[in-house]
Amino acid sequence: MSAAHDVSTVLDAVGPRLRRLRTARGRTLAEVAGATGISASTLSRLESGGRRATLELLLPLVAHYEVSLDELVAPPAPPRRRTSRTRRGVTSIPLTRAPGGLRAYKTVLAPGAGQDAEPQVHEGYEWLYVLSGVLRLRLGDADLRLVTGQAAEFDTHVPHVVSNPGEVPVELLSLFGPQGERMHVRARPRGR
Repeated sequence: MSAAHDVSTVLDAVGPRLRRLRTARGRTLAEVAGATGISASTLSRLESGGRRATLELLLPLVAHYEVSLDELVAPPAPPRRRTSRTRRGVTSIPLTRAPGGLRAYKTVLAPGAGQDAEPQVHEGYEWLYVLSGVLRLRLGDADLRLVTGQAAEFDTHVPHVVSNPGEVPVELLSLFGPQGERMHVRARPRGR
């Protein structure tokens, strides 16, 4: 891809960003025009892509919206690839990117995975939801079997281990709070 094509792509994205800024702040074209000295028709053409963004037009808009020039013209960041990790028949795919706080994972356990593993304890709180298969959860003195659609939540200070006792892979979603954060669920009771 040529540098000229990259610049063109970046400039094409400025108009929609300006429109999102204006509408998110509940402002009309006339209000922005009055505040910046740029005509409403020029703003409209700029937002719709009918007019190319220039520094002369962007500087008053940056000041008006109180954003950086980079926020308007920065090329989109390339999507981060989710890197899965497979260890001893357990594949973990991170679903969240933000560091800290609750983390979400999709996990696939191959048949027999985790059957010989010893229960572990660590900081945190975990919530599991079985998407498919039968999951074995050894939690303290309990030995539980969770099937598709079932969930469990527990403090990870309790010795625990998950495994797949079956002959087909088990898929599950897990939310993990490394500092003991808990997921908050709001659900309506079933109608009677």
